[in-house]
Amino acid sequence: MGDRMEKSSKGKKIEIQGVSLHLGNAHSSSDEWIGQDEILRQVLACWIVVDDKDLPLTPRLVGPPGIGKTALAMAAADRRKQDLYIYQCTSDTRPEDLLVTPVLSENGRIAYHASPLVTAMVCGGVCILDEGNRMNEKSWASLAPLLDHRRYVESIVAGVTIEAHPDFRCAVTMNQDESTFEIPDYILSRMQPTLNLQFPSREDELAILEYHLPFCSQDLLSMTVDFLQQSHELKLDFSPRDGINLLRYAVKRISQNPDHPAARDAVWQEALASCLGEDAADLESLSQSRNRTLGGQALPLGFGDFFFSPEDPLHPEADDMEDEEGGE
Repeated sequence: MGDRMEKSSKGKKIEIQGVSLHLGNAHSSSDEWIGQDEILRQVLACWIVVDDKDLPLTPRLVGPPGIGKTALAMAAADRRKQDLYIYQCTSDTRPEDLLVTPVLSENGRIAYHASPLVTAMVCGGVCILDEGNRMNEKSWASLAPLLDHRRYVESIVAGVTIEAHPDFRCAVTMNQDESTFEIPDYILSRMQPTLNLQFPSREDELAILEYHLPFCSQDLLSMTVDFLQQSHELKLDFSPRDGINLLRYAVKRISQNPDHPAARDAVWQEALASCLGEDAADLESLSQSRNRTLGGQALPLGFGDFFFSPEDPLHPEADDMEDEEGGE
């Protein structure tokens, strides 16, 4: 491409086709991946190149929020010893946000700043497109040539074509919930395979909580793991992230009154209600509420029987009530 990399007082820059791009910074932290070794091996397999004519794959990492999809991709990048860049997708992401953004510099000139994705492309790093199902089709369309054999993007703003380094790798995380936008098939066909991340086993979930909360007592950890494992069995979406946040709050509340250990259970219950909602105290009832449907869609979490008034004709038991009235 005839590009050259240079250092400046403001960080790294690269020149592409006569246009200077300011590059972003790599993600600095990395967490240990605990358990579920097989799916980590699957991600790493997607990024292997076995022949000069072979190309890496761009996997979709799918699962409920808070289950560790981003952490999985981060662990895979760490295993490959590559710099990691994360782009957070949103409903209002524009193509220029994904690629190159013009910024007015101090001297009044336009400076072009590369996104985390483009920075990973030119530096040969790994980019995670986080929560990709939040992004609109126009933005996805700008990535179509990157996700197939062409492996480049075109920045209309900067007027340049940017080719991906041979070592560039990418993964897309997607939550299993309703997308803000439906991703078109021609994009989905470029993001294969789909790797489904499952909830961890009890042993792994305890190890995850212990890793993130080494200061937490075993009794609180056990209570939280029991709660999470029961929620997994009932097909509820409470995740390890929920458990971590619950425990962080409980530990902080206990630290305010450490002389009353008998109150620990009450504090944990308070943390449960404050972090996950009062409905979380009765998982069986919550599961039944979630399983009631309206037009094929699950009711919102936590509404349960209170979503409809008893007089509402759409109430789940409205037909039964009408039959009883007719019988009278």
